[in-house]
Amino acid sequence: MRKIAFTTPAVLGAAMAAIALPAAAQAQTNDNQPEFFIGASAGIHDLGSGIPDDDGGIYGVVAGVDIPVGNTVFIGAEGNFHFGDGAIDNEYGIAARLGARVGDNAKVFVRGGYQEVDIDVFNLVGVNPPPGFDTTAGDYLVGAGVEFGLGDSPIAFRAGIDTIAFDSTRATVGVLYKF
Repeated sequence: MRKIAFTTPAVLGAAMAAIALPAAAQAQTNDNQPEFFIGASAGIHDLGSGIPDDDGGIYGVVAGVDIPVGNTVFIGAEGNFHFGDGAIDNEYGIAARLGARVGDNAKVFVRGGYQEVDIDVFNLVGVNPPPGFDTTAGDYLVGAGVEFGLGDSPIAFRAGIDTIAFDSTRATVGVLYKF
């Protein structure tokens, strides 16, 4: 009888462990999975040239991925494309991200990468450029941002500020869908 009494709790404990361990492993696995995002973005880009009205609104999309490194730190990459008005025809770029999770659904991050800007020369200086004139400029981008999730929803809001080669300033806000 003692053997049966001893075996029954052992079997019961093993069965509970067999059920609980995969669930715990699944929970840990989900926490360390890459987080993909796509969203809409809008803002203003000031070229910093000193020419009056050298800024423009930008409206576009952003997409990327964040990969957890430990409990709070993450690394990631993102790309963007924006149409513009005023002095900006369009712009696009790619950046690496390094950041930290804050609480359950917020992030702070810094980013660095490359941004290419197509300038609307006519809106900037009032004359069309000569044929063959290169209206694009590109350089390194550095910046910082924040993201705030809406509870357990896959929707998040973001805000960021960047500079391209410390010559121009971009401020953007957006809405993301995370999956």
